Amino acid sequence: MRSSVDFNNKDLDISFYVFKPTVVIVDHLVHGLQHFSLLTHNLGCVQSTIFRSIHGNMIIWCGAWQKRSSDEKDNLTAKLQSMLTNVTRMAVLVEHNFLDAYAGESRDGSLTVTFSTGDIISMNSVITTSKDLNDLCYAVLAIFRSRFSKTEGITAGICMKCQSFSRVLCIQVWQSLQFCYSWILNSDHRKWMMPYLERFSSEMKYDIFRVVYVSGGGGGDGDHVLNLLPNDSPNRMVENEEESMQGELMHH
Repeated sequence: MRSSVDFNNKDLDISFYVFKPTVVIVDHLVHGLQHFSLLTHNLGCVQSTIFRSIHGNMIIWCGAWQKRSSDEKDNLTAKLQSMLTNVTRMAVLVEHNFLDAYAGESRDGSLTVTFSTGDIISMNSVITTSKDLNDLCYAVLAIFRSRFSKTEGITAGICMKCQSFSRVLCIQVWQSLQFCYSWILNSDHRKWMMPYLERFSSEMKYDIFRVVYVSGGGGGDGDHVLNLLPNDSPNRMVENEEESMQGELMHH
């Protein structure tokens, strides 16, 4: 099963719930979120995806919903919070928000980014002041487009902005973990990114995730959760690079 999001989707709200596990066996948390995904279908969730951080300990649940009014989203958020009781016994809810997709690129010419179980993704997050949000959106898009065609192993990417505060998020999908590492370890990020971002008062973070679960709407069972542990990677090398880039995505 796969989930996909249009690059400039006016019809969907994308919700992100970011968790920091408090249990030793993180698979229990992932399975709890899998059950949560199935329950959200009854509330109208079109599709959902679970991302597991490879180097850190973040878990992200992502859901897609038909566009709703602010009041409807407030009601939906309250219902989702009440349904997360079992999950929050195993993790701290660090952050949740609705996002809008506004641009993207793909190698195959499609106008969507697609997530499948087992995919490797990287996320880059930038926060700024509210008055700079639109300019920051254009700056992040310029960075993304200037590097996309030159980056080996990247298959698609999407740029999104948060609805309730000034964060811009860019997600890239990779052919393999090795391509992602090669990009991180061989690129001088600051040299080509900072000219776009230096005028913003911003905080920039990033992390690498594996897609461990994907589910479509309509009450389907979705994929089985992958039991993939991040023990196949040069952790120390990437951690050093992450420190130079101001830490992991949404790390608190």
